[in-house]
Amino acid sequence: MIAALVLLAATQAGPCADAVTQADLNRCSATEYEAADAELNAAWRELRTVAKQRGMFDSVLAAQRAWIPFRDAHCKAVAAQYAGGSIVPLIANRCMTELTETRTAQLRALAETN
Repeated sequence: MIAALVLLAATQAGPCADAVTQADLNRCSATEYEAADAELNAAWRELRTVAKQRGMFDSVLAAQRAWIPFRDAHCKAVAAQYAGGSIVPLIANRCMTELTETRTAQLRALAETN
């Protein structure tokens, strides 16, 4: 499984396309997470405005405040399977990226719902 993850990361387009070493892969995966987090923050700003207009801000805020610790704990658990390995940052960052991208799509869908 680890070899498949490293191969997947190494064959991706984008900032990790030229990554060769585990350190490179770890750094690139951190960059990918940072980009996903920036998108999440942009989606949150958009939703916040809409949610206030629709009178649902308190519910959306509570959901977001609950989701953040869930994401962090889940990804910590996923990465813990590889404890002691140099791949741990890559696993954790990919998990954080995937969950963050999914959440971004959810926030954008909420903002678009009539």
